[in-house]
Amino acid sequence: MAKQKVYIITGLSGSGKSTAIQAFEDASFYCVDNMPMELLPKFLELPFRETPDLKGAAFVMDMRSKNFIQNYASGISSMEALGISPKIIFLDADVDTLLKRYSQTRRHHPIAHEKSLLESIKSEKKIMQSIKQVAHHVIDTSTYNVHTLKSVILDLIADGKEAANLMKLNILSFGYKYGIPNDADLVMDLRFLANPYFVPELKNLDGESAAIKEFVLKNPETQVFLDKYTTLLDYLIPLYKRENKAYLTIALGCTGGRHRSVAIARSIFEHLNKKGLTPGIIHRDIDRDVKEI
Repeated sequence: MAKQKVYIITGLSGSGKSTAIQAFEDASFYCVDNMPMELLPKFLELPFRETPDLKGAAFVMDMRSKNFIQNYASGISSMEALGISPKIIFLDADVDTLLKRYSQTRRHHPIAHEKSLLESIKSEKKIMQSIKQVAHHVIDTSTYNVHTLKSVILDLIADGKEAANLMKLNILSFGYKYGIPNDADLVMDLRFLANPYFVPELKNLDGESAAIKEFVLKNPETQVFLDKYTTLLDYLIPLYKRENKAYLTIALGCTGGRHRSVAIARSIFEHLNKKGLTPGIIHRDIDRDVKEI
């Protein structure tokens, strides 16, 4: 798997493996949950490993597979024979934390059988100790919430390099008379700005035209607004990224979604581009028919 990394995520039941695999998915890894160790070497020979958009592959493997412990060593040896050296991430947690998590989810422990939950947790800890000792990374999630664990995993993937910008940022212009976008996270109403619709020579243009941009953006009230709003966005966006939000859509609305919202959306798009954030931009209603307001 040249230039791509392979991670095996393992550890105790209830320690956060599902959250960890979600972080790998967000980082453009090919991910499989509950992969049997005996199938993994063959799986890694499939053509998906040549896909250029993938940074690697991550597999959750644990006691849900009956022969996991017995097949672990031979499975690792088979991968190494293919020239693949997987990194092992072992997720751990203290007994009290695992008991609390199981009481909240009401799920059955994979090795419960006739044992109590406490006995099952202690038994799994003992059985998995040999794998924990040889893991490349051991992460105790006892005090972690979902966001903290995702951050730790993403930092681990970055491997000392600056973490990739995983949050997808979109700027969306829209018209209120066509409804507020369902996927909007931040919504700004721009109907307080002077409307070029009522200027006859501007009415049939849209906010991407030079004339509309000049009308909207040279308005002193617009300039004050943009200064304050972009300052707010510069403050908020890093906070959303810190919480590992996958998408952030900034929606800007005017009456019809053709003039003011389009010009302002483009201005904010350019501001964020200069910050190196590479947002997307969509003008949802720019092509709607111009009607009487």
